Amino acid sequence: MLPILRIYTADLSRIARNWAAAVIVLGLVCLPSLYAWFNIEASWDPYGQTGGLVVAVTNLDQGAAISGKPVRIGDEIVESLKNNPAIGWVFVNEGKAMRGVQHGDYYASIVIPDDFSAKIGTIVTDNPQKAELVYTVNEKVNAVSPKITGKGASGIIQQVNHQFIKTANGTIFRIMNEIGIELESSRPTIETVRDTLFKLEAMIPENEKAAAAMTRDVRKAEEIAAGVQSRLPVIAQLAQDGALLADRLSAVLERGSEAIQAAGPDVGNDLQLLKTTADSAKLLVQSFRDGTASAALPELGLERLSRRLSAAADTTEVLLSLFNRLNGFLAGNPLSGAADKLGQAQEAFRRMQRTTDSLRDAIASGTKSYDALLSELEQGAGQASEALDSLLGRYETELIPQIVQGLTRTRESAQTALDVLKQANAALPEVSRLVSDAASVLAASGNALQTVSDSLPAAAAKIHGLADRIRALEREGNLNDLIGLLRKDADKTSEFFAEPAVLHENRLFPIPNYGSAMSPFFTTLSLWVGALLLVSLLSVDAGSESGVPQEGYVVYFGRFLTFWTLAVLQSLLVTIGDLVFLGTYAANPVWFVLFGAVTSSVFMLIVYTLVSVFGNVGKAMAIVLLVLQLAGSGGTFPVQVTPAFFQAIHPFLPFTYAISLMREAVGGLLWDIAIRDLCLLGVYAALFLIIGITLKDWINRVSAGVVRKAKESRLIH
Repeated sequence: MLPILRIYTADLSRIARNWAAAVIVLGLVCLPSLYAWFNIEASWDPYGQTGGLVVAVTNLDQGAAISGKPVRIGDEIVESLKNNPAIGWVFVNEGKAMRGVQHGDYYASIVIPDDFSAKIGTIVTDNPQKAELVYTVNEKVNAVSPKITGKGASGIIQQVNHQFIKTANGTIFRIMNEIGIELESSRPTIETVRDTLFKLEAMIPENEKAAAAMTRDVRKAEEIAAGVQSRLPVIAQLAQDGALLADRLSAVLERGSEAIQAAGPDVGNDLQLLKTTADSAKLLVQSFRDGTASAALPELGLERLSRRLSAAADTTEVLLSLFNRLNGFLAGNPLSGAADKLGQAQEAFRRMQRTTDSLRDAIASGTKSYDALLSELEQGAGQASEALDSLLGRYETELIPQIVQGLTRTRESAQTALDVLKQANAALPEVSRLVSDAASVLAASGNALQTVSDSLPAAAAKIHGLADRIRALEREGNLNDLIGLLRKDADKTSEFFAEPAVLHENRLFPIPNYGSAMSPFFTTLSLWVGALLLVSLLSVDAGSESGVPQEGYVVYFGRFLTFWTLAVLQSLLVTIGDLVFLGTYAANPVWFVLFGAVTSSVFMLIVYTLVSVFGNVGKAMAIVLLVLQLAGSGGTFPVQVTPAFFQAIHPFLPFTYAISLMREAVGGLLWDIAIRDLCLLGVYAALFLIIGITLKDWINRVSAGVVRKAKESRLIH
């Protein structure tokens, strides 16, 4: 312990005695504060300064007349924007607006078209059209400004919609109010009409219902007869065409059966030749293994085998196509198994061809060992031979009879269908005469019934409909309730429907400004930057001139105490400066300062260990860690909106827990979260302590030569 303290006190003494070193150390202590303060101040209230975002507005609206009343909604929008300081609205002509947006003088432009009011007015027509605002934004000027100006444009639309709903509802409710007054004055007449209607409904005779039902039945039967009559020629033609098709199909099937029987031996020969090809490949493999292959075999035998295998694969493909077509034509798909075997043989021949080509290339290149290729060729030949053996064993006794039997059954079915269709053709004239007679009788009956029931069903339907509507209204509320509803205050009701719900915001852990909300991120970032500055300008090696024994752990801990002291000073200056100089908000300012000291200590240990153990490579590693943590820690945007890579590394980054810890002090402490963050930062500290103690001596010895050589370049210290 004493040698470690000796290095630490010697460092402090040298800083105190050397004014140049003291100035540099003082600058290193202050620089992280400037980094944090400038960034926090710059982001103090960006959304409160949106009035500086200049958006051009051009009003081309010509106005319109709605129900005889002139309206100019474009002018109303312009007047409301003049009283809206949230964005810097400027009012210019269309050409200047477009040039300004293109050249970046304006962030965006909004053009109110000349037909804006006219389209709003189409609400009272049969063809209402939505009005449009033309919003143009220059997205290359700034990444965030299009989002803010887009909110402004959406706000205009919301304002127009709100005012339109409020006005339209006001008009509707005033009309309803007038209707309510009229209903109240006509109440006795309405009640008399209602009672009379109920009496008429009860007096509708039952025979009118029967007449209506009979008329419907006759008309339906008439429609059915007419439909059958109109389709009889089509049915006759279909029967004739079906008979002709069945006759031709029977002949085709008979010729097909004969062709299959005639081609059977040829297909069997093809299968036998394919099996011979597979067996020859097996013999070739055996000759290789027995050492009986001739000297010219690699040039001639393998090339011939490759051509034979290619031809075998093509032949198998043709046979497979034939079997698939026959299988689809036959009932029950009896050739599925045979088609599968052919598919296996084809795949085996393709693999054997590729293996043969690979074997030939291997021999040509002088490769001595090609047992794997021979085994693969032998395996493919075995699979092909086995599949073809199975087919040859079943071909004459099973497959050919199945094909012929299936074609015979299909031909018999076609002959049966032909006989049925011929009988139907013979009976169609009599059917046509019967349908024609029935249609004539139904037409005469329908005309007679229609004369009687034309007026009665229509009147009964209207009476029932009116009575049902009155009953439905009385179930939902009586006439007094309806009149009371219609006579409500039109203005209040219109205001309610324009905005029926309002948002009640409940802010947990409120932070008064954006700068304070960003202070955990920028403070944490500045502490890591401060650690990088320290290891960049100060040496992590205690040096031999101190007279202290140079054991690795002594140097590691002795010099770390110096870096830790400076890091704590950095954190105190940053956190206290945030609170005092900038006036950032912190619900727990004392814990804000203490958590900053803890975070700075852990960061210093991580960066110091990387540089102490790995040298300049450690500096690069610390910078890479910084870059990853900027995007993956969730300090600015929620980590859930970042790419998947950063979401994956987020739980493993020190920034994640350091920023979370500082946010607890700013927004309000939840000790379960704070303790979790402190524990995880402790895990990082323990991990890097282990790396520093166990790896420093070994890695320093291994890399000593490389470091010495690099220093000889006088470019790297």
